[in-house]
Amino acid sequence: MAKTIGVTVSEHIQAGLVVDHTLVGSLHVFPTDVDEQDALVELPTDALVSTVCDQILGAAAGSTDIQAVGVALPGLIRAGVVEEAPNLPQLKGARIQELISNELRSRGLHAPVTILNDADGCAAGLASLHGKLDSIIRVWTLGIGIGYGRYPFAEGVWEGGHTTVSLDDKERFCGCGGRGHMEGIMGHRAMRLRFLDMEPEEVFEAARINPATGQCADQRCLEFKRLWHKALAAGTASAIHIGGAGKFFLTGFNVRFVDLPMLKDYLQQMVKMSPLQSYSVEVVKDDAKTRVIGAAVSAEQAAGL
Repeated sequence: MAKTIGVTVSEHIQAGLVVDHTLVGSLHVFPTDVDEQDALVELPTDALVSTVCDQILGAAAGSTDIQAVGVALPGLIRAGVVEEAPNLPQLKGARIQELISNELRSRGLHAPVTILNDADGCAAGLASLHGKLDSIIRVWTLGIGIGYGRYPFAEGVWEGGHTTVSLDDKERFCGCGGRGHMEGIMGHRAMRLRFLDMEPEEVFEAARINPATGQCADQRCLEFKRLWHKALAAGTASAIHIGGAGKFFLTGFNVRFVDLPMLKDYLQQMVKMSPLQSYSVEVVKDDAKTRVIGAAVSAEQAAGL
């Protein structure tokens, strides 16, 4: 039985022991206050590495037969190096696989460490959960930023959240500084920058149509809701035109804003080639356990277990 540790790092660090693709015991979380969103951004690289290792060892619970460790991080990850990380900027350029491996060995845990993008970890977790480990799975994670995950892993950049979906010169809200990106429209941080007087939840609430009057509380918010869904449709349509039709999952804490009929209407307008119309879109609950399992599954496969 493969015995691995899965870790996800976003606003919080979450680690768990995974045996045969099943989470055993509870997750180890830092910080424990779920409302604390900026604790990791404030940590220097060495302190963040040490904290990640604390959670790994806590999940291992003294076991010496851990066979692999998978750590899923936001950003552009290649060959164990964080090449870009707009949401955790202190990690840019960090040889994170080497740092975590060395720290774990110094504490007595000798296991290969796999570093992957957090959205790829989410895709692997969904593939495991839905019994699709032999299929191609694509996922959009809608959160502080916008992640694009793919299972099985394939070499490439895969920064789908930075797909250009607008040519408007004013669309400069993306954390990377680029113009017209999906994340600059859909990302939670970008929405807060755009609506300095409203939280994203308030924006989408004000965009609701009153069935009795056919009107909404704020026309500006309704126009943004349409733009938000057009951006998601455009990113998905681009992925379909490049990688083909198939299953797309939508998850993340802002999946609550998705209006599936509106999204499907825009997608239908954008994807017209009949061989590409066999796509499907499904909203799934954002579950930390699924992400942790996905990181562990990816590590297991990378280690050839």
